[in-house]
Amino acid sequence: MALAGCPDYFLRHSNYQEKMEHTSSRRPEELIVSGYQRSANQALPHHHDDDVDLEQLVNDMNSSVESIQSTQEDTALLLNNGHVHAAHHQHRHPAYLGQSQVPRRHTPSLPLSSPSRLKQSQPMHIQAVRCLKEEQQLRPASLPAIPNPFPELCSPAGSPVLSPTQTPDRHIVKVWSEDGAGKVVEMPADMTARDVCQLLVYKSHCVDDNAWALVEHHPILGLERCLEDHELVVQVQASMSSDSKFLFRKNYAKYEFFRNPLNFFPEHMVAWCHESDGSIPQAQLLQNFLNSSSCPEIQGYLYVKEPGRKSWKKLYMLLRRSGLYYSTKGTSKEPRHLQLLSDLEDSNIFTIITGRKLHNAPTEYQFCIKPNKGRSDCKELKMLCAEDEQSRTCWMTAFRLLKFGIVLYQNYNVPQQRKSANSTFSAPVRSVSENSLVAMDFSGRTGRVIDNPVEAQSAALEEGQTWRKRTHRINVLGSPSPLHPPSLSSVIHRTQVWFHGRIMREEAHKMIIQQGQVDGLFLVRDSQSNPKAFVLTLCHHQKIKHFQILPCEEDGQVFFSLDDGATKFTDLIHLVEFYQLNRGVLPCKLKHPCTAVAL
Repeated sequence: MALAGCPDYFLRHSNYQEKMEHTSSRRPEELIVSGYQRSANQALPHHHDDDVDLEQLVNDMNSSVESIQSTQEDTALLLNNGHVHAAHHQHRHPAYLGQSQVPRRHTPSLPLSSPSRLKQSQPMHIQAVRCLKEEQQLRPASLPAIPNPFPELCSPAGSPVLSPTQTPDRHIVKVWSEDGAGKVVEMPADMTARDVCQLLVYKSHCVDDNAWALVEHHPILGLERCLEDHELVVQVQASMSSDSKFLFRKNYAKYEFFRNPLNFFPEHMVAWCHESDGSIPQAQLLQNFLNSSSCPEIQGYLYVKEPGRKSWKKLYMLLRRSGLYYSTKGTSKEPRHLQLLSDLEDSNIFTIITGRKLHNAPTEYQFCIKPNKGRSDCKELKMLCAEDEQSRTCWMTAFRLLKFGIVLYQNYNVPQQRKSANSTFSAPVRSVSENSLVAMDFSGRTGRVIDNPVEAQSAALEEGQTWRKRTHRINVLGSPSPLHPPSLSSVIHRTQVWFHGRIMREEAHKMIIQQGQVDGLFLVRDSQSNPKAFVLTLCHHQKIKHFQILPCEEDGQVFFSLDDGATKFTDLIHLVEFYQLNRGVLPCKLKHPCTAVAL
């Protein structure tokens, strides 16, 4: 063995011999630190003849240790997720030199007794997910950051792939039509009744005339009311019982009181109109209801059902912003004689549709006030009954106005503003008024305007007779019997929305009442007494009237007339179109067809 514990083959190496020839003139003992020399002389035998370059030997050994140590540090860094413990940095000592230090190098090393020490030939198993995470953590910070061109796709918050889809809270609501068909609608919690109606109109391909409404129907209680356009459908559904449902139908009277307020508020029922002893303009009448600073008051007699009994009591009632009151002493309005029957904030007003026999009501014009918290308890209902339809409509309309106020007027203005905005960009519609129509003569090469009224009237009669003869020839070719022609004119009315076939008189009354008893609301049905005739059901001044349409024959041609043959029409469509422009023998023009849509 050589000096300092080196083997003999190391000393005889060719590289070592070449270096020894170019070494310094100093003795080898002078190159060794004194402390290390003493420790070596004590442990090993002396070989004074062997010259060893201990400095080069130590440097070579330290280089080998550095390479092994750097490999171990990189492995430990990966195993510790890129974090090196402070103890590994603080525990440093020179290799193979004991207590002495070599001034040229300070080499860190891992402790030999560490349990995490790995041999260079030992395999390591690193999971793929862990490697990816460690690789991201070990990415050098000195590299320039590359901007992401699609941050909305790569970020978990904005990507539909990397993050789960955050859908808003959805609710299921089922809406029924008049024919019993239902449609399921999925909607958010903030969807209003107007939004639902617009959606159903679009899906059902109906005419959007801003007269559609969503009706809250309670079959067990026999109650129903039209939801206001601003009410939240999901919130209303939460207060309904399991047997209740929503209906989708027309309601022409929803905002009719803004157009004709005097028809809805008789002067003898409005307190300040009665006290002033004078007629009040329509604008001022509505302003008093919409202005929160004013105090309008509806007064009159109502029948009130006693709780727990079938008997009714006639009381003098007062409707104010604070609630509905009744007087305990005649018609006195003194505060000590007024008792609160119901408030307006936490209640809604409903129409009773079960008839007068069920509740033993004195008249057919029933309505009730139902608290929002009560679902199906009849004891909490305030059953009321009016003398006539006009009084009932006045009480119910005033209840809505005093409860919602200016919000109702805003709901009424929204479709009006949208209609006026669209009319600017829409094509002009031809007017059908008499002033816009002129008589023309096309008998010559060029047309001319007929200025003479007598000539214009004769030209119109001649044109009408020509059209009737042409239709008569078609009927003669198609059928030998003029009273039962299978032509298109005898069945074309069945495709119209205002024709309802063989329905009873009571059913026609019910449909008119449900869709709002406004002037001009009408429908046509088959006559129950005469199978060849038809009946026109018309509403005027909140009263329902019936007019029989009789067939008449002239020159083998069948016509229809409302005035015993004075005005004849070849089919019902021409008859309805005529009375939509002219009142004739009717109390008012035909304005609103009573329709029943199928969802």
